[in-house]
Amino acid sequence: MGLFLGLGIVGIVLLVASLVLDGVLEGVFDGALDGLFDGWLSLPVVAGFVSMLGFTGAIVLGSTGLGPGAATAGGALAGTGAGWATYRMSRALLRDHSGAAPHHGDLVGSTGTVVTAIPSGGYGEVLLRLAGQPVKYSATADGPLARGAEVWVTAAPSSTSVAVRAVEH
Repeated sequence: MGLFLGLGIVGIVLLVASLVLDGVLEGVFDGALDGLFDGWLSLPVVAGFVSMLGFTGAIVLGSTGLGPGAATAGGALAGTGAGWATYRMSRALLRDHSGAAPHHGDLVGSTGTVVTAIPSGGYGEVLLRLAGQPVKYSATADGPLARGAEVWVTAAPSSTSVAVRAVEH
């Protein structure tokens, strides 16, 4: 029983180490282990396998009279399932690209409000929302626009300026 519980605890410690020391082993060996810790031999997958092997083995050994062989088999089966689930989840997280930073080109087609009047042929300022956050941009327009006018972004020529037109209701 002690061996199985020890394996479970070692698995939890490995999991914590993989979260805290992510990528440290690859750096320690100066790239010699490139690709070794990816996929099935990644530290989270090994940690999931070892902890489930230990804890499931302890449960089987303590709750049934089947002995250490059956406890090891049950633990190995549960550990394989936990390792597979960890591998699949980590692959899904690595494929997730929803965290891409917003780009100023994403502003085209959005609406905002003039906060500093835009003179004819000059620059004023508009308040727009980029990724849900209010951001102030320099703005030009075909004609003069007063403070408080609702505008539509027609172009984003740079990362700090936009071209706008008045929204007609």
